[in-house]
Amino acid sequence: MTEDVDRLDAQAREILNRNDRGGYTIPTAGLYPYQWNWDSAFAAWGFSTFDIDRAWTEIETLFKAQWPDGMVPHIVFWQDDPGYFPGPDIWGTGTDPASSGISQPPVAAILARRIWEADPDAGRDRIAALYPRLVDWHRWWHRHRCTSGVAAITHPWESGRDNCPDWDPGMAGVDGSGVGPYTRRDTGHVDASMRPRKEDYDRYLAILNFGRGCGWDQETIIADGPFLMADPFITFILIRAHRDLAAIGKALGHDTAELEAWADALVAGLPTIWNEALGCHDARDLRSGRFAGVLGSGAFLAWLAGPVAPEVEARLVEVWDRVPHGVPSADPAYAGFEPRRYWRGPMWPVVNSLIAMGLTDAGRADLAERLRAETAGAITRGGFNEYFDPVDGTPCGGKDFSWTAAIWLTWASPSAGAKGAT
Repeated sequence: MTEDVDRLDAQAREILNRNDRGGYTIPTAGLYPYQWNWDSAFAAWGFSTFDIDRAWTEIETLFKAQWPDGMVPHIVFWQDDPGYFPGPDIWGTGTDPASSGISQPPVAAILARRIWEADPDAGRDRIAALYPRLVDWHRWWHRHRCTSGVAAITHPWESGRDNCPDWDPGMAGVDGSGVGPYTRRDTGHVDASMRPRKEDYDRYLAILNFGRGCGWDQETIIADGPFLMADPFITFILIRAHRDLAAIGKALGHDTAELEAWADALVAGLPTIWNEALGCHDARDLRSGRFAGVLGSGAFLAWLAGPVAPEVEARLVEVWDRVPHGVPSADPAYAGFEPRRYWRGPMWPVVNSLIAMGLTDAGRADLAERLRAETAGAITRGGFNEYFDPVDGTPCGGKDFSWTAAIWLTWASPSAGAKGAT
């Protein structure tokens, strides 16, 4: 057993090093050839277990692409790669470096705090320099995505959970018929049955085209854009990220009242995304007011933001109990559940790691350990894939994935606790 763990630990480190492009890490070769926002934060966490300097460099490189208004984009196009679509010419943001026009789940502060606390002396100057940039990004979220009381997204890609059923109500109102011809690249790397369908991609591009057409003006996108949905997943992440960033700020001697107020405001807004019929928090279309009606991974992050009522915990565990291989991204009892299609059912190790953080803080070490063991089992049997079929454990998506390697080293590996990275 020890030999197997040592082998997998070494393989995970090798994946991170192989996906290193000199200051930033790609998620996996071919399918995702650039720097992705939340992938990069997890990669930094993984690097911190064996190369703390490289961990800080990862986050610093990401924030070099921060926009003047504070946004940190979801993709940074550090080099040209014609094998990826849609590339920088399609996004048309005009930034330097070139980037996409939307953001991604703000996990950077959550993971930066863990990286810093693992080696406070080595990281103090690095986190001190990053702190104001992180605050600016959180302020961007507060000003431009939390106007309804909770965090909203203007594109499914902004959620990080691109194709999940949560977005179906908002996507139904997007007209993708006029996007014109294009050639997808993702299905050349991964089986098409595991990727979004063409009609979904048409709508993704229609939303992108609207943003480009208005010069990525945030007020126009919020007021008139074709897609706007409240997201429990990002809301819970942002509550936790505000609090973690406030803890960092206090340790550095800053006044953190603004960050704490933002977290409190989001908590106060949670009733607006409580779906009584579902018994949990749910995505909601802010144009129509309609709930998605799907208990998915967004609801499971409630633990990350604070205590969960016993009846809600029972509801979440009930859904989890329906599959043997970690938390599914959509309830297996849902009619649209697809265990291997991108975000419409699969288990994601990286999401499990966030859920486990919340479970641990809530005093549910038993559930946290169950989730760790199920995640570790899937990786041990199937490899460091992007995601897994939660019903039979089949590895899916991209292979040799950076964030799966990272959460193995920091959390899922039986040796992670010995490294102080739990």
